[in-house]
Amino acid sequence: MNSDHSNRGNGAITTALLLAAGKGSRLYPLTRDTPKCLTMVHEASILERLVINLKKQGFKRLVVVTGYQEKCIRDFLETRACGMEIDFIISPLYATTNNIYSLWMARNIINEPFLLVESDLVFDGSLLDDMCSPDRIAVARMQPWMNGSTVTVNRSQNVKKFQNGIAGTLDETRYKTVNIYSFSLSSWHRITERLDQYISAGRVNDYYETVFAEMVADGSLDLKTVSFDSKRWYEIDTVADLAKAETLF
Repeated sequence: MNSDHSNRGNGAITTALLLAAGKGSRLYPLTRDTPKCLTMVHEASILERLVINLKKQGFKRLVVVTGYQEKCIRDFLETRACGMEIDFIISPLYATTNNIYSLWMARNIINEPFLLVESDLVFDGSLLDDMCSPDRIAVARMQPWMNGSTVTVNRSQNVKKFQNGIAGTLDETRYKTVNIYSFSLSSWHRITERLDQYISAGRVNDYYETVFAEMVADGSLDLKTVSFDSKRWYEIDTVADLAKAETLF
């Protein structure tokens, strides 16, 4: 369903996109029969926490890209949507593609500014306060447990460059990407054009950060950083991560 949403400018964002198609294999056996986003973290699932946080922030619509165990997600949201409009996109190639493909799948159903969030994050809801404006990226100072994409920033606290992974010479202060972004409609249109190029070239196993990095480098995407250092958040990839998250939440 492609509803007509009134917030098409650069005001407060009220639509969120959740990428929840993957198998969460590193959390096995917890994900043997349920998707990663329904993993329990101290008496509440990742998805339930997200829905509550979005509702408190005034979000009206949640778009979910599903794949593995998609019926579990659908059944959960039918009773726990907190009054938000829910739209589903099923990715039939979830087992053989990466998050770039999931993001590309949403190109036709979202036509308004939105918040992009991954299905493995738990966080204090107030951290979204500064993410509800367009063209933001959540970041945190590097900690020993962190891995994955990092960014460097300029004096205006905008992203200067993406790095794929944390290896290399740390001649500049680098920040971990928290995998929460917000986009204006104009930025989203430019992103989908670039995504089309990647998918057409068969690059379905890339990470969407590759696209963002390329666009930041050529000046077609400008992202303001939002620090997530002030309050609790955690990315859950493994059983060890889950144990740590449960001590925080």
